[in-house]
Amino acid sequence: MSLNQQKIQIVIVDDHPIMRQGVKLLLENEPDLQVCGEAEKASDAIQVIEQTQPELVIIDLTLAQGSGLELIKDLTSRFPEILSLALSMHDENLFAERVIKAGAKGYVMKQEGGEKLLTAVRKALAGQIYVSDAVAARLIQNLSQPKSKTKSGRSQLESLTDREFEVFQWTGEGKSSRDIAESLNLSVKTVEAHRSNIRRKLDIKDATALVRFAVRWVETQKVD
Repeated sequence: MSLNQQKIQIVIVDDHPIMRQGVKLLLENEPDLQVCGEAEKASDAIQVIEQTQPELVIIDLTLAQGSGLELIKDLTSRFPEILSLALSMHDENLFAERVIKAGAKGYVMKQEGGEKLLTAVRKALAGQIYVSDAVAARLIQNLSQPKSKTKSGRSQLESLTDREFEVFQWTGEGKSSRDIAESLNLSVKTVEAHRSNIRRKLDIKDATALVRFAVRWVETQKVD
């Protein structure tokens, strides 16, 4: 890279300082990439993005304050010229399709390592979308055939809206309605309404049964 060529500017949004530092070191080992800002909350991220105007934002889906998925939607709406990538500890099976629909250029699981993240960054900057081969095959299959009407666990969860799915996930993490409301900047009443809709869609009879189901689901998503 020539001396007068500007580096590609990237913002990292993750509520874990060690993870942000690791991603920053990985990116800045590349001669043409530079981290121009960091944030741990969705609200702070918007400020940082407005100030730095990066080409790419790497966003953790699970933030202590705010929602990574909603941040991707907000970013896509407010700054359509800025690219985004989702980086998450969660299994890609249900999350990847949601973040692509929200406007992200890719989904990378943290367990995949630095090489895959760099590949995703390069693809995004080239105007392409990065997902694993398995997710790509599934997306193509979904386009070529109608969705299943069965009540399998996956098809039921896919019927949830993005916000309902986030509430379901936080419920499985053992969070109360008040905790979820604070994390997602919602009212407790709104969270309870989402939980009611989730129970109806998943055919779960009461709040206790929903918590049990959600906890079991979260346990199955943990990757060693």
